[in-house]
Amino acid sequence: MSVLKGLWPLGAGLVFLGLLGQIIPQVMNPYYFSILIYAGINITLASSLNLVNGLTGQFSMGHAGFMAVGGYVAAFMNMSLFMDVHFAGMPNYVSEGFFLFLSLIVGGTAAAILGYVVGLPSLRLKGDYLAIVTLGFGEIIRVLILNMDFIGGARGIPGIPQWTNFFWVYGVALVCIVSINRLMDSSHGRALLAVREDEIAAEATGVNTTKYKVIAFVIGAFWAGVAGALFAHFLTYLNPSTFDFNRSFEIIIMVVLGGMGSMTGAVFAAIFLTVLRESLRPLQELTQLDFRMVIYSLMLIILMLTRPNGFFGTKELTDFGWFKRFKKKLGA
Repeated sequence: MSVLKGLWPLGAGLVFLGLLGQIIPQVMNPYYFSILIYAGINITLASSLNLVNGLTGQFSMGHAGFMAVGGYVAAFMNMSLFMDVHFAGMPNYVSEGFFLFLSLIVGGTAAAILGYVVGLPSLRLKGDYLAIVTLGFGEIIRVLILNMDFIGGARGIPGIPQWTNFFWVYGVALVCIVSINRLMDSSHGRALLAVREDEIAAEATGVNTTKYKVIAFVIGAFWAGVAGALFAHFLTYLNPSTFDFNRSFEIIIMVVLGGMGSMTGAVFAAIFLTVLRESLRPLQELTQLDFRMVIYSLMLIILMLTRPNGFFGTKELTDFGWFKRFKKKLGA
């Protein structure tokens, strides 16, 4: 009963997202809707990397590689096996939803397996050395995909079914955030925080630091793979250049700007940076010059100079007094 009591807010949230998913596409401009979808995918990416970089204190720079693995595995599986398959007597959205869910699990699992293969030897390293290894892994994945003709190679994969919608994107983001928060509230989460604060002290108290770093790395890779699968089934086209090191840096910026170790900050920064990049696009059309990335970079520099610990630092939404007062009133 205690488990069900703890999960009912998640179920209520998913039901609410399902209702919103029926309304928002009907009333929102398609361009703004696509920004909303990309923001949701970025929330999952930033939250999953925050588990590794922020909450466990490691520095991974290969998150785009795991995203690519999840996207390509899910797209290849659905296009090869399930694209034209439908359940007899069932609406198309039921079969499409089932196969999308299956592809999310398979894509995430493939990324998690690679995360384990890479993480087990490399997470014995620390700091800059770990960053270099994970960056190299991300580039290896991109180059391998580039040379695999059966998944399109440099041409990419066109014609992926567009099964991703608002409910799937934000439902996955919600489950990702809740699962990571539940993990951090457990004894395993305390071990991860101990690794972040002082790895030597954690080892001295009996914490298997390599084991817990690998656990965080695998979970982060799984959610990155799931986000990649959602991305593939929304964009309907994948190309290796989409998953270069610049993509990894974008996700790192979201984590750092939001606040290392703050899940609230990761969510806020993912939304903020997604909207910021697109809001500068009209300037490019007006001036006929691509100043968009220059202004984007300058704004990031200013933000980091004025908020060196990120928007939220290590705080969560629940740490603010106004939220506690609001929660107390609801309880009353």
